Amino acid sequence: MAPMMEWTDRHYRYFARLMSRHTLLYTEMVTTGAIIFGDEERHLAYNEEEHPIALQLGGSHQADLAKCARIAQQRGYDEVNLNVGCPSDRVQNNMIGACLMGHAELVRDCLKAMQDACEIPVTIKHRIGIDELDSEQFLFDFVGTVKESGCKTFIVHARKAILEGLSPKENREIPPLIYARVYALKQQFPELEIIINGGIKTLQETDQHLQHVDGVMIGREAYQNPWLLAEIESRLFDAEPQVHSRKEVIEAMLPYIARQLEQGLKLSYMTRHILGLFHGQPGGKKFRRHLSENAHRTDAGIEVLEQALALVRD
Repeated sequence: MAPMMEWTDRHYRYFARLMSRHTLLYTEMVTTGAIIFGDEERHLAYNEEEHPIALQLGGSHQADLAKCARIAQQRGYDEVNLNVGCPSDRVQNNMIGACLMGHAELVRDCLKAMQDACEIPVTIKHRIGIDELDSEQFLFDFVGTVKESGCKTFIVHARKAILEGLSPKENREIPPLIYARVYALKQQFPELEIIINGGIKTLQETDQHLQHVDGVMIGREAYQNPWLLAEIESRLFDAEPQVHSRKEVIEAMLPYIARQLEQGLKLSYMTRHILGLFHGQPGGKKFRRHLSENAHRTDAGIEVLEQALALVRD
């Protein structure tokens, strides 16, 4: 199965798509309320080049989740995912995210409602546990209940969430990673598609995980070192890469950036996602510094990116 990748912004999703045809791109989590009562176009717009793309929803009200799953299908998303992993206080107060791991029956019913409302795949992303509920048996019981919904794909962040006392950033770093527990989950439920997530930084690590599970989700490392995506084509799929150089990626992005600038968006909104493109390359630090210091200006245009590009050797 193709490794799955996780993103935080539509500009970066577009950028990622330029480099790998095999990645399933995830939106940032969008709450059901933001879609139903907010600006649907702003939250759900994407470029056709981004397919296959999944919408990740935050919520716990069955009717709202069903409505949003239906909207996701109508807007052409390839998958809709329920977030049961976000540990922030804000989402906990609204019964969203990781706190739902303490309510397996509710999660089951939410996923069932989403599946009844659409025909695209409905998946779940969750932790291995929360607070003191972090045993292997708790994880097995949670998944055993949730799979009664008919959901077949479980994306598992291999560390528990500590709901009080740690920030979301700390929850991505402090609780220890327990990959073996995700492997055990696959052994316990061989009929399910189990995808592992958390702290995975190299394709060598990806190879190792794929000996035990069905897929790998890479998040933060793909953001910090995005050229990793270009290596996926040849390394994991024995296919010709989408692009052959980092400069080629930038050149392919220029028309997209020009369109966004014409619509009034700042250059920094897009360039902040490509700061790490030349990570470890000659001139890479100069590239990053030039964009960091100049792309935020109100009059910054494509020339700023072209100047930064002239500072590097690919």
